[in-house]
Amino acid sequence: MLLPLLVAMLTVVVAHPTLVKIARRKHLVDNPNARKLNKEPMPVLGGVGVTFGLMVAVGVACYVMPDFYLPAEVVIAIVVLLYTGVADDILDLTPRRKLLLQAFVVLMLIFSAELYIDNLYGLWGLYYLPWWLTVALTLAAGVGIINAMNLIDGVDGLCALYAIFASMMFGISFALAADYSYAVLAFATVGALIPFVLHNIYGAKYKMFLGDGGSLVLGFLCAVFVLRVLQSEHSAIGGSSVVFAFAVMAVPVCDTLRVMSVRMARRRSPFSPDKSHLHHQFIALGMSHRLTAFAIVGLDVVIVGVWLSSVMAGASAEWQVVTTFFMAVMLTWGVYYLLGSVICRPRWMVGFRRVARLGLMRRTQFVERLQRVLNDKT
Repeated sequence: MLLPLLVAMLTVVVAHPTLVKIARRKHLVDNPNARKLNKEPMPVLGGVGVTFGLMVAVGVACYVMPDFYLPAEVVIAIVVLLYTGVADDILDLTPRRKLLLQAFVVLMLIFSAELYIDNLYGLWGLYYLPWWLTVALTLAAGVGIINAMNLIDGVDGLCALYAIFASMMFGISFALAADYSYAVLAFATVGALIPFVLHNIYGAKYKMFLGDGGSLVLGFLCAVFVLRVLQSEHSAIGGSSVVFAFAVMAVPVCDTLRVMSVRMARRRSPFSPDKSHLHHQFIALGMSHRLTAFAIVGLDVVIVGVWLSSVMAGASAEWQVVTTFFMAVMLTWGVYYLLGSVICRPRWMVGFRRVARLGLMRRTQFVERLQRVLNDKT
């Protein structure tokens, strides 16, 4: 598992600075506007570098692992979504066109790669599902996860940092289950994202956004991991595979459900842009992008911890669902509205910002050295 991680990491380390230069030279940048949080134009080819590193690592794994097998449809879908996302970054595709392409790649997984949700393993008394429900449920889950990851990409490092956490969790589960091909894919994703996250959060000279190309690919990979996990009754880590998959993806999924429900309740398109995501609340309170990204990923760490605690306590699959879902709602919807009430009260805002400033600790010597390395011309 270490080899694909290192190969992907080294590939992105080499490719990232060159892609930043190309993006700036060709003006492939994300320009600031009223709904975006960046203050200056920022290169948006980060997803190209991450995908390149991922594909090189998968190619090396094919060479050194005789029993390595990854459906060709997964690779084709990654290329399609990368092309779609980069085209959207440059040309601003309509939401309908992007949604159709996302549905196409998920249907390709269902009918060609045989990745789908067809069994709930006795959860609420449900076992094998009828084929029409299998297709509908898998399509909704796949497209939903892709969009959830795409929509949280509004703060420096958040989408990539969350994908590192999710890929690490799924990768460990695949490795424990001896599903080494998908474990390679998961750990290669982690390796490809580490250099990008360091540049995105701590860098200046070579800072670059993922762009829709990167966030769509990461969302698709998370969807693939979820579908693969759900093809077994129990996760290798323990407990119900259904609840494990939900716990890992809880924050982006729950936040997206809330945002889209509110938009539709107000008779607006669920894909209309605004500043109603959880990360917007943290930023409005004066927290930095870095602290916001770590805080939101930390929320999901807590949710996974609660799920794991329920498993260790011997809870049934139904009780695992109840405890995990309750904690997910409390830490996404509850925190969102709690922070909203703080924003509406000036005195509370002052107090919260004082606490937030305590989190902006003085840069340590290690961080300063890291930034010098990341910003070095070499």
